[in-house]
Amino acid sequence: MATVRARRSLHIMVVAGEASGDALGAGLMAALKSLTAGAVRFTGVGGPAMEAQGLASLFPMQELSLMGIAEVLPKVRHLARRLRETEDHALGSGPDAVVTIDSPGFNFRLARRLKPQGLTLIHYVAPSVWAWRPGRAKRIVPLFDHLLSLLPFEPRYFEDEGLRSSFVGHPVIESAAGKGDGFAFRARHKLPAGATVVCVLPGSRHSETRRLLQPFGATIERLAQEFERLVAVVPAVPHLEASIRAATAVWRVPTVVVPGAERYDAMAASDAALAASGTVALELALAKVPAVIAYRMHPLTWLLVKRLALTPYVNLVNILVRRAVVPELLQHDCVPARLDEAVRTVLTDKEHRAAQMEAAADAIGMLTPPNGTPSQAAAEAVLKVIDGKVPPSTAAV
Repeated sequence: MATVRARRSLHIMVVAGEASGDALGAGLMAALKSLTAGAVRFTGVGGPAMEAQGLASLFPMQELSLMGIAEVLPKVRHLARRLRETEDHALGSGPDAVVTIDSPGFNFRLARRLKPQGLTLIHYVAPSVWAWRPGRAKRIVPLFDHLLSLLPFEPRYFEDEGLRSSFVGHPVIESAAGKGDGFAFRARHKLPAGATVVCVLPGSRHSETRRLLQPFGATIERLAQEFERLVAVVPAVPHLEASIRAATAVWRVPTVVVPGAERYDAMAASDAALAASGTVALELALAKVPAVIAYRMHPLTWLLVKRLALTPYVNLVNILVRRAVVPELLQHDCVPARLDEAVRTVLTDKEHRAAQMEAAADAIGMLTPPNGTPSQAAAEAVLKVIDGKVPPSTAAV
């Protein structure tokens, strides 16, 4: 268990660029406040969760929530301006450390500008060099003083190139994903007795929901032909709730759209899930909800990813247990006929459901840090870097 330490007041700059990074940043900020007895202040870029921890974001975080070449190109000038603003703030305010969280397209460029100025730079979430472009490990070594890794096998990829790295565990471990109240959710939303509930999770980016809501909706309508009392439940992050409500209004199946804050209760109330690839897949594993994972991206981005990918899986449960337990339907396979078949199997095949739950439990165990929570482990590592006590290697053997 981490202990509170007396120290001078610290200034830590934190930069996140998407919803998952915002959650990571908020957890890190809370843990740092606890470990320093509040002797820390934060500046930088973040979303609602980080703002709730006291951050006044330099600009709306959503402006950085872009993915893929086709999405980024039209915004290049604006992103360059935001990069200069963030750089100017860092150089003008002189933080004790700059913690960049994921969003490599923006944050690596920021680090490249800041590192020659002598600032202490820590990156939170190791790039997935084990999945594609392993040469990236060598290229980021000069950019950072330390790397915080979510997965137990990641540190060795970077330490072999000379960048110190700590395995801190995955934040899903400390989420409430496994503590949802399904009975209360069904009662609160007046779901019919005996209803088959499918949790539909189309992503946290506009680009994701634009591509996934149509095939997901068509899949739900196909399923409703076999499951008479089928209900779709769609948790929506705040900045997408209006567009998701509009898109699902035409579905010819009873559909309940709820705020993202209800997603864990929604998961607990569900018999299965149809979800975009991402962190939500681990939340479903922790919630013990059998799932089908799907994804579509711009064709040009897909061609690039397919060419460079080193792993046959995108879902971390499959990656960690090294077998295809959770169905993955990507790009050309992400069509209603294939999705319908996969979700029906998840709903009706008891052996398949049991295999998913066993794999999920194994994966969650691998993502748990040795001591404390992931946020506490990350905060401890940040403070040790600031103090000059760089943690030793934690690479998995």
